[in-house]
Amino acid sequence: MAGSIKLSAFFTQVKNLKTHIKKFIPLADTLSSYNKSVFKGDLNAGVTVGIMLIPQGMAYAILAGLPPVYGLYASIIPLVIYALFGTSKQLAVGPVAMVSLLVVAGVGEFAEVGSARFIQLAILTALGVGLVQFLMGVFRMGFLVNFLSHPVLSGFTSAAALIIGASQIKNLTGLDLPRTKQVQEIVIETARRFTEIEPITAAIGIGSIAAIILIRKWKRTFPSALVVVVVGTAVTALFGLNQHGVAIVGDIPKGLPAFSLEFLNLSDARILIPTVLIISLVSYMESIAVAKAIANKHGYKVDANQELVALGAANIGGAFFQAFPTTGGFSRTAVNDQSGANSTVASIISAVIIALTVLFLTPLFYYLPSAVLAAIIMVAVAGLFDAAEMKHLWKTDKRDLAMLLVTFIATLALGIEEGIAIGVVLSLILVIYSSTKPHSAELGQLGETRNYRNINRYNEANISDEILIYRYDSALYFANVEHFQDTLFSKIEQRGEKLELVILDASAIHTIDSTGIHTLNEIIKDLKHRGITFFIAGAIGPVRDKLKTSGIQESMGQENFFFDVSDAVMFYKETHERNRKTFSPIQTNV
Repeated sequence: MAGSIKLSAFFTQVKNLKTHIKKFIPLADTLSSYNKSVFKGDLNAGVTVGIMLIPQGMAYAILAGLPPVYGLYASIIPLVIYALFGTSKQLAVGPVAMVSLLVVAGVGEFAEVGSARFIQLAILTALGVGLVQFLMGVFRMGFLVNFLSHPVLSGFTSAAALIIGASQIKNLTGLDLPRTKQVQEIVIETARRFTEIEPITAAIGIGSIAAIILIRKWKRTFPSALVVVVVGTAVTALFGLNQHGVAIVGDIPKGLPAFSLEFLNLSDARILIPTVLIISLVSYMESIAVAKAIANKHGYKVDANQELVALGAANIGGAFFQAFPTTGGFSRTAVNDQSGANSTVASIISAVIIALTVLFLTPLFYYLPSAVLAAIIMVAVAGLFDAAEMKHLWKTDKRDLAMLLVTFIATLALGIEEGIAIGVVLSLILVIYSSTKPHSAELGQLGETRNYRNINRYNEANISDEILIYRYDSALYFANVEHFQDTLFSKIEQRGEKLELVILDASAIHTIDSTGIHTLNEIIKDLKHRGITFFIAGAIGPVRDKLKTSGIQESMGQENFFFDVSDAVMFYKETHERNRKTFSPIQTNV
């Protein structure tokens, strides 16, 4: 008997262990029910995205200020690690334009772009981003991304789209433009030296943009970027265009990325903290947004904190194999989904495609024109400019539009990190300001019903000269008690001497602090001095507990608390009528 109990306990422990493993490594759960039909979709999607990622990875590496091969390195290990830990079945992880821009903007402050030190700092940034995201996931701190409001992110990405596009003009035209963060300087300099544009380079670049757009219109899942890479490379090699002013990628090292610890440096890590924090938040925002959208489409849920763990682990592991920061990308995820991806196995297949490329195919990209990669980048970031959101906010929320435009202008005028920092600070200021002046309303009765609504929204709502019903739509705490008191007494003064009863509809007050308690006490004393009765209606449990422990409930009397406004009004009218008949004033414990 004892042996069977021990055996049963052992199997229970094994079962619990399997459950924990599947929760921490979702791929284990996926493989437990994997079949041929699921693999067929993953294979198609994995190959398609892998082929798409070859030119994109190289293009985004150049955008980040790194040699093209580092884009391929960043498309191997991070993909495999995310596949193990990620909860999104379709999210395609790898280099993305936004993160690449943040890398070159942040790391470029401390090292010459493209130098050996710059490369080491970019890889160290990936490790830092990975550690921040992993720890945020472990400690369930995904809520921190809420400080990046949608208008701030939209304004930032729209400005970033212009900065990215402007940064590629030199590769698209063949002009030797000075490196600058100012879009207007690049545009002015390009216009001034328009006659110096290298015609063959410009033809290749503009032709590549047109070809990508046309192919995407025909079939979005078709690897348009690979088509222009193959054609551009073949034409350049065939006609020797590199001898006629066309810049090419040149030698790309063969072989898989080697494990390395050379980039580890504590003093370097300290100076990269601001860049690491910004990339951690922005990249997670981009990834979780697309992951949730795709998951909703397929009827499953992604675990936000597990996604942080997965992205963090992907960046940590990638850093030790020469990868710069990566995250989930919009366009590749869409293609991954449309191509039939059913699980993260598709990401592993994409990683295998990239690994085979760096092992055997890198010599084929020797004659790849830089203008083609510039074209791929410019088409990719064109969708980042969010004109639709600006139009929407113009119609619906001018305050959010102002926040978007301030972030947009600040990013263009001051820089990437400064722009997003200003946007976040502005968001916090608006949140604090809004919390100090929340919405409140005077309520009136709808006909003979038990319903009471805002008199400013319902013209048919009836009010009585003797009764003021006031609803406060926020927690009552130190930051807004003055607003609460001022608005309430303003309405009391408007009623004049006929007012006999104030009913506080507390249904929307979800919490109250000590300052709120003190203010409520002062209000009750003031109303008592004026001879006005005070009722509280609709207070939720935690608020009633506070009112009870603070002594307010005892001083007011239990009979002055009501389930809802209708009960309070009915009680007042009945008591008033009884007292009128007996020529006696209303008794109150306030």
